[in-house]
Amino acid sequence: MASAVAQNGQGLLIIACGALAHEITALKRANGWEQLDVRCLPADLHNRPERIPAAVRALIHASRRRYRSIFVAYADCGTGGLLDAVLTEEGVERIPGAHCYEFFATSPVFAALAEAEIGTFYLTDFLLRHFERLVIQGLGLDRHPELFPTYFGNYRRLVYLAQRPSANAIERARAIAVRLGLRFESHATGYGALETALAAAVKRDATLRADIPKSVEGSSWPR
Repeated sequence: MASAVAQNGQGLLIIACGALAHEITALKRANGWEQLDVRCLPADLHNRPERIPAAVRALIHASRRRYRSIFVAYADCGTGGLLDAVLTEEGVERIPGAHCYEFFATSPVFAALAEAEIGTFYLTDFLLRHFERLVIQGLGLDRHPELFPTYFGNYRRLVYLAQRPSANAIERARAIAVRLGLRFESHATGYGALETALAAAVKRDATLRADIPKSVEGSSWPR
């Protein structure tokens, strides 16, 4: 297994889905993670998940010499295990879970939500902010509203997984549920396993930094 650690590198790189940029930036600021850099891949890769593993690998290779450690802020995200195969080869870890809904809600909570109603459409803060562009326009529903039943006919419930809940956000999510003809629930998740996974990655990087001789650390790649 290749190592993601470069002794002449400096700091921790988070390779993230663009849909998490806002949340990771907020966590970095709130926790004072100054040694953490973030590089985001386009969120619309989720439309072609088979392209995610190669894109992640390319960014790992481009960044390895510069950074002491690398962590991937993706779940499996529809890659069917292909992302895990790449990360095993590269010696890099990711956030546990199948998708962002699971790691925001946490696995036990998401499992309970799915068991209660399999026909659930989930919203996160990112999807709420970009619902018109990603869902309505992305699926062509602005041009072909007759397709609403085709896309949403098997759903029964909309669940808003709110990272930073507010009255305004909840009302906007409720309006989307009404628009789709679905019953509405809201769950305040915070950052869930995203926060705990990033905190663990920062802690591991701090341990690596402490173990690197000062003479080696001082010769780090210029930033």
